[in-house]
Amino acid sequence: MKPAAAERPPPPRRAWQWDLARQSERPEWLEAQLPRYADWGYNELYLHLEDAVVYPSLPGVARRGAYSHRRLARLVEAAGRYGISVVPIVNLLGHTQYLIQSPAWRDLNELRAPDGSPLPRGQLCPLHPRTLELAEKLLHDTAPFCTAGVVHVGLDESYALGRHPLSRAEIAEVGLAAHFARYAGRLRDLAHGLGLRLGLWADMLALLPEAVAMLPPDVVAYDWYYYPFRRKPRVEAYNFAEYDLAPSLRARGITYWGCPMNGAFRHEPLPIFRERLANISAWWRRCGQTGAAGMLITSWEPQRLAVELAMTVDAAAAGLWLDGEFDPARLLEAGCLRMFGANGRAAARRLERADELPFSGTVRWRINDRWDTALTDEPLEPWRREARVFRDLSPKTGLPPPVASSLRFRAYLAERDLFVRTAGRGMWRLRRAQARGDKGEFNSIVSRLTRAAAAFAGALGRGRAAARAMWLRTRDRRAIGPNEKTVAEDAARLAAWRAWLRRCSFRAARVRSASPLGGAWQFVFTVKNPAPALQKVAVEQQDSSGRWRELWGLFLIEFRVRGARPRARLTYRLSAPVEWHGPSAKPPRLRVVVRGLGRVALSDALLTDGVVRLAANSEEADSVAIGHEAPRSGFPDFDWERNRGAWEPNLTGP
Repeated sequence: MKPAAAERPPPPRRAWQWDLARQSERPEWLEAQLPRYADWGYNELYLHLEDAVVYPSLPGVARRGAYSHRRLARLVEAAGRYGISVVPIVNLLGHTQYLIQSPAWRDLNELRAPDGSPLPRGQLCPLHPRTLELAEKLLHDTAPFCTAGVVHVGLDESYALGRHPLSRAEIAEVGLAAHFARYAGRLRDLAHGLGLRLGLWADMLALLPEAVAMLPPDVVAYDWYYYPFRRKPRVEAYNFAEYDLAPSLRARGITYWGCPMNGAFRHEPLPIFRERLANISAWWRRCGQTGAAGMLITSWEPQRLAVELAMTVDAAAAGLWLDGEFDPARLLEAGCLRMFGANGRAAARRLERADELPFSGTVRWRINDRWDTALTDEPLEPWRREARVFRDLSPKTGLPPPVASSLRFRAYLAERDLFVRTAGRGMWRLRRAQARGDKGEFNSIVSRLTRAAAAFAGALGRGRAAARAMWLRTRDRRAIGPNEKTVAEDAARLAAWRAWLRRCSFRAARVRSASPLGGAWQFVFTVKNPAPALQKVAVEQQDSSGRWRELWGLFLIEFRVRGARPRARLTYRLSAPVEWHGPSAKPPRLRVVVRGLGRVALSDALLTDGVVRLAANSEEADSVAIGHEAPRSGFPDFDWERNRGAWEPNLTGP
């Protein structure tokens, strides 16, 4: 028998989040969006703050250009006029660098040097004698913004939990779960004293499920997972094993929310729209199935986006409750029409096409920091195709401005990726011509590379203009956004590359030296990641004293649905520049190490300068697995410095 209408749980509240901690949108722009969100059926707004606002009781915490306390209060009041209540998010465990960077509060850091002094980076120690003093001041200053009756204190991704001597002592007595729950209880008491409920992210509860039964029953738990799922969300650290907190939270009387995400990860200039909408749809279903109090569509690190595109995902998600639609493509089209009107349909088609070639994942993003780790022996045709696609997707007219500028910047990234890889391979060809003594071919290659560099200089201008246009639509004109900074760093690398080419044209032997596009020697190898978790891979070289030093490393995180499953087919060809004097010297000792959680398989190691090739011997032709299986339960050892496996290939000549 179906329950009577009066017995049915109320529909979930519909909330969205603005991440103001990474950059500050202009407050008048934020206020102008409130009636649109109200029209789309949203009734709660979460403000992720950190140092984005001045806290009267905490001088020195707010960053330069932060909102005044009064200005943020006006935004909260404006939300109330449209029936939208507000929940501020003020991190009080993990993600508290904004607090401990202040000299007045640095000693609260959980992480200590060998002499007992606080390290420059870390998170709050729950048991430091002044932690509750700090929390009380922060919550007092935040309370006027809590028009929904809740203050959210984060507590997520607190992976350094238990490192402080005070923490270790309590954990030895009561256990890690109780240590965490006790701190949450103390914060709950502070919030209760202000007439507020305490909210916290639920990821630490997935890692410490015993803590649920020790939490105060009137807290609010926000369960988050940012990839599509069929039945239950998953835990990345457990090799994406399913988990379900809803029954234990319900049994404890703790209010449950589901939390998808609307935007991009880290360096992405565009959300992967279909994946974001599939994630939101999965959570909307789950919220209905579990009787969740609400669904919060979070937004994180939007500083590399035209923020209207994250807002477009919010507009698209509204189709779930306005239209009963679940198909990501139809949701996106409807969302673009809500956001952009008549041009919305054309925008949706272009954005769907861009989804097919996302600029996503740590392996892809390495080029933003260094060009000399992109040089491999892989085919160039996929990069040529991507550049062609984004040239076609970024027309000068006919698209809404935030879509057009975002696609133009994405086209710049595609052009840059092709240029860097093509020019790096050209450097190898240049060395081969020099080794043969073919002056004609050498000079011809130098000329081609010089012309290509001059052509890319024009692309830099287009990339800078697109990045600036994305930033200026909603943000402070006096500030420089991270996309513009990336283009500026690319310009500096291009100038260094052109200078290197000029030096080589005057003295051909200089072609053997390292350049911005590759080392004098390059170590190239293949990594397979069939069971994603939180693996980090690094290349180390042994120095003359016998010590191993890291040349370069990165996490193997896809930030895509293809990497968010227990079994995957993820293969990468990675590369690192190496110092070596060449075959006249003893071959360098190089090794690949894995850190963090999970195993990887390594193969096809190669050390080359473009002329000479030293490869792993035939006994190492097959892949070598290193590392440890990701845990299936318990609090993982989040140590990114300790090697959990190493492979030192025996490199020999042809």
